[in-house]
Parts: sequence; C-alpha cells; structure tokens
Amino acid sequence: MSDPGIGYRFMVDVDGKQLGAFTKIDGLGAKYDVTTVKEGGENTFVHLLPGRVTYENLKLTRPVDASSGALAAWFTEFQTELQRAGRLKPTSAAITAYGPNDKAAATWTLSDVVPVSYSGPSFEAGSTAVLVESLELAHHGFWSG
Repeated sequence: MSDPGIGYRFMVDVDGKQLGAFTKIDGLGAKYDVTTVKEGGENTFVHLLPGRVTYENLKLTRPVDASSGALAAWFTEFQTELQRAGRLKPTSAAITAYGPNDKAAATWTLSDVVPVSYSGPSFEAGSTAVLVESLELAHHGFWSG
C-alpha cells in the first residue's frame, strides 16, 4: 500500500472559475473562543462555554505555469468588480484534493471568500529555484463534503 499523502495536488475553484492546481495550502482551520467559568462551591469542575468561531486565512502556493496569468487576472477582477458594484458580492470557493490516481479524495467548500493578497514569483538571474506564486484568501467558514 502506498503512502496516501504522496502525490496530492489541490484544485481551487472560485464561483465555478478554476484558479488552477496548487501544491501547498496552509491555514484550513477554525478556532472557537472558549470562556471558562468556575462554578461557586464546585472546586473540581470548570464550565467551558464556546463563543465566536474564527477562521484562518488560507495561503495557497504553486509553481508558476500557463494558468498563472488567469490567477493574477482573477485577483485584479475582484477589485474591479468591488469598485463597480460598491460592495462585496457573496463568493464561494471549493478546494478539492486529488490523490496520485487523479481521483478526488476530499473537497472543502468555503463561504464569503475574499482575496487578501497575491504574490508573484521572485526573479533572480542564474537561480535554478522553481518560480512560485501564492494567493491568500479570507473566508467566513468551510465545510467538507
């Protein structure tokens, strides 16, 4: 049996528009603010009360390829649409993990996605390093299915 984590790649779609395949995605997580309440007279127990949930920003990274222009264009189009409409439109995204057999292993759907930053590659003459680009996205939650 092969290692199930070897050879994964991640496809990202925003409102049905494919942004391409990514090799690394960081930040798919959530955290509840938890308040502890000590009950009077009960010294061996503390109540845990969940509060707001916050979601981490996602940082997507990939090597530069033929679809890199489309990624930068999508980032720019978001700003153009924001200026035209004067408000954010609800945007959803889907991250699908594909295994070495090119079958979808899992999908996470994110709601109210907003681009935070785009970073193109760093260029250095004589370097043999792979050129990479990254995109950071904020969102209001995710679910897997």
